[in-house]
Amino acid sequence: MKTIINLFHPNFKQSRVNKGLADQVKGEFEVRNLAELYPDFMIDVKKEQQVLERADRVVLQFPMQWYSSPALLKQWEDQVLTYGWAYGNKGTALHGKELLIAVTVGADNYGHDDFVGYTIDELLRPLQATSHLIGMRYLKPFAVMGASSISDENLQKAAEEYEQYLNKDVAMLDIFK
Repeated sequence: MKTIINLFHPNFKQSRVNKGLADQVKGEFEVRNLAELYPDFMIDVKKEQQVLERADRVVLQFPMQWYSSPALLKQWEDQVLTYGWAYGNKGTALHGKELLIAVTVGADNYGHDDFVGYTIDELLRPLQATSHLIGMRYLKPFAVMGASSISDENLQKAAEEYEQYLNKDVAMLDIFK
């Protein structure tokens, strides 16, 4: 199975957690740092579509910022997931492929009874809806909570869990509907 990890972190060099996750899986999977590839947000649409076409599983890895994804991820979606290619009558290029969201969250107070009042799954709903529109199988997201204060030991444990999660067959993962 060909897994592509598209990393969307606006300050990757300063990132401890996303860098830790990416470093853990770099040898096994193709990790692409989109902020490094497109610092000016000028996305090579054809290249990105070709990358997606050769993948079986696409991972979008990013830090949650203001309860959403970084701007580059939204720009990438808007430009790459085009009508007639990703969706629409003839837009079937991604049908049947798997989409996994790997998100890091600075705080750990997400949930209906916590400060934020929403779960991570609820805040990721737009990506789930996009997955549905483009015909991808939306897998249960991988989330690292409390990233702003995670210990080295817990970061290493999370990175190992991320690697294990990425290596699981789809039958072993939850598919959200």
